[in-house]
Formats: sequence, structure tokens, C-alpha cells
Amino acid sequence: MGTKTWAGRLVLALAWLPAVAGAEDLLDIYRQAVANDPVLAGADARRLVAAEAVPQARSALLPQLSAGLQLQQFHPGRIYADGSDQGTSGDGGHSRERDLSLSLDQTVLDLSKFSRERGAHDTADAQEETYRGELQNLYVRVASAYFAALVAQDQLAVFRSYEDAYKQQHEQASELFKDGLAPASDLSQSEAYYFYIRSQRVSAEDALKDARRALQEITGKEPGHLKTLRDDLPMQPPSPNDAKAWVDQAMNMNPDLLAASHLVSADEHSISAARAGHLPTLGLSVGYDKTGAWSSTTRGGASYGPGNTTLGLVLTVPIFSGGLTQSQVRQAIHQRDADQEDLEALRRRTARDAYNYFNLVTDGIGQVEDARGSVEAAKKTVESMKAGYDIGTQSLTNVVVAIEILANVRTQYISVRHQFILNKLLLKRSAGVASLDDIQDINRLLE
Repeated sequence: MGTKTWAGRLVLALAWLPAVAGAEDLLDIYRQAVANDPVLAGADARRLVAAEAVPQARSALLPQLSAGLQLQQFHPGRIYADGSDQGTSGDGGHSRERDLSLSLDQTVLDLSKFSRERGAHDTADAQEETYRGELQNLYVRVASAYFAALVAQDQLAVFRSYEDAYKQQHEQASELFKDGLAPASDLSQSEAYYFYIRSQRVSAEDALKDARRALQEITGKEPGHLKTLRDDLPMQPPSPNDAKAWVDQAMNMNPDLLAASHLVSADEHSISAARAGHLPTLGLSVGYDKTGAWSSTTRGGASYGPGNTTLGLVLTVPIFSGGLTQSQVRQAIHQRDADQEDLEALRRRTARDAYNYFNLVTDGIGQVEDARGSVEAAKKTVESMKAGYDIGTQSLTNVVVAIEILANVRTQYISVRHQFILNKLLLKRSAGVASLDDIQDINRLLE
């Protein structure tokens, strides 16, 4: 087998990619995820739960109207001469009373209720931001899972070509051994490497299956053939090309930070509501009552009293509640302090993420270019080593090492080019500005 033919088959195998006829792209996967992802659906449900707390808290400040109707029937017992009570007699008759009441209560002054209503608004706003954050997380999760499947797919192609290269080397070593041109050690060594890489290829197949299941976990559907990332990627730095600008934007726009900030505001209102437990409350009360009575033994004896209307202000002054109010105030303060510390920790982590992803994107440009150059150099090395082995100037070990290096740098190149695109999306997520437009931009890079 000639050197050019052998090397050509290796390079062609390394460049192999699965057919993409009728393939799904990133937007297809994203649409399926929006419709079926349980994580996003759960965040949406929690957002709606928190939103309902607002009208519930507001209801305590609105008029409370209630009506009551009470009907009682009395059966008098018969008392005998010996003083005994023989119970109810069927001919003793009965009497009835009916009481109709209406009441209207309106809070005039209760600072705890006002504070709880404002706190409910902040909690609802926090859940809105949390949902916005989960939606941006979905962009990242979909892109990450999609790229993980592409990387696993490409790595399987590398291992297949790796296996094919060792198979060819094993076959060549066998021919040379039969002709007495190679030692037995070359034959056993080539066989050992060939069977080893076959096992590695099986592991790569399993990794690809798991990566596709990860996509299915998000979308609820088995993915089809996936479009792959094209070779000519736009290697552009972040815009703006200033790390501090991204950090500042993250401090103002990151939904996780905004949600945590709203929770601290809700805690402040909880403290105010707890402290209001020491304060008097004032309410307006309007009542109406009408009573009627009649007896079955007296025809026409029904009597109905006049309706009574009452109107008044109710002042409630708390004096002592066994230390409950003081404890509730302390508890609310501790909760506020805990959430403030969580907010500060989140601020620091968000700033770090923004700096980190900015650096990864800017440095990634050079990494992709270097990895591409490494692949080209490794291909030439394989060709040179194989040619040297054919004429006896290179050992089989050197050929095997060259093939392994080519596979490794090819794997690195696959990884860094996908990670570069993903890091740009992660940078926007850390700044809180990731959007569907970013998914569409990435989708345009697929073919």
C-alpha cells in the first residue's frame, strides 16, 4: 500500500461526518424544548403561584362582606305532676326562631396588611425574574446539549478513523511480517493498539448515545440527525470588547441578581409587617340584624322584630402576645440578613462569571486558530512517519504515536470550536441579555 494512498484514507476518515439530509437544527430543538421542558414549565408554574399571592394580600385591604341565616326549632318537653320530664310530646307543638344578619368590615388602618401586600408584589417580581432566568438558562441548556451531541458525534468519527488507521497499520505489519521485513514485535504491537482502540470506539458510541439522550431529556423527543457546525466560523471578539462593561451590565440585568434583590425587598416588608404587630389597628364595621319568631300552637302568632343596623369603628390595641411579635420581628430580620448575604455572594459570582466568559471568548479566538494549525501539522506528521516506516527509518511506535497525536489534536479542535460559540452565549447569559436572537445566530452557523 502506497504512502499517499494510506495517508489519504486516514485524512479522509478523520474528516468524515454523518449525513445531515433532513437534519434537525438548533431552532428545531429549542422549539421542542419550550413546549416540553419540565424545568421551564415548573418555573412558569411557580411564577403563576407567586402572582396569585398579590390579589390574596390585597383582599385583606378590601371590604369583607358576609351574610348569615340561623334557623332554630324548639320542642318543649311535658312536665308531669311528679316533676319528671317525659321528653318531647308529639302534641306539645313547637316554636321557631330565625335570625338574618349581614356584616361589612373594612380595614381603615392596619400597617401589617399594607406591608404584606407590598411584600407580595416583590415576591411576585422575584419569580418573574426567576422565570426570565430559567428561559435564558434554557437557551444555554439547549445549546450545550446540542453541541455536546455534535462533539460526541465528531469524536466518534475520530475514533472510527483512529481504529481504521490502526487496522491498516496492523494489516501492513502482518504483510511485512509474512515477507520477513518486520519483527514479530511489530505485529503484536499493532494488534494490541488495534484492539485497544476498538474498545475506545465502543466507549465513544456510548457517549454519543448518552449525549443524544440528554437532548431528549430536555425536549421529550428522540432527536433526529443534527446539523453540524460549519468550518468557517466568524471569530469575532465580544461587543463591547470591554470586560468591565459586561460586568456592569450583569449587575443591572442579570435575572438571578434581580430576583434576589426583590426577595430582599420582600424581606424588608416582612419586617415592617412583623413590627406592625405592636401597633393598633382601626377598622370600620357595619352590621344588620333581623330576628323573627313563631309557634305552631298559636295561629297568626308570628312576630318579627325590626331590623337593627349598627355602624362603628373598631380599635384594637395589642398589649401582650406572649413574646410572639418580638420573635416574629427577629425572625424576619434574620431572614432579611440571610437573603442579603446570598445576594452579595451572587453578585460576586456573577461578576466573576462575566469576567471569566469574556476572557474565554477573547482567548478562544487564538485557541481555535492554534488547534486548527495543530491538526494540519499533525496530519503532515502522520504522513511523514508512515513514509519513514515504509522505508525503515521510523519505528512502528513513532507511527502509532503520530496517529494518536493527530486524533488528540483533532478532538481538541472539535471541542474548542464548539466551546467558543457556547462561551459567547454564556457571556450573554451572565450579563442577563441572552435572547432567542442568539439562538438564531448560532443556528445560522449550522449546515
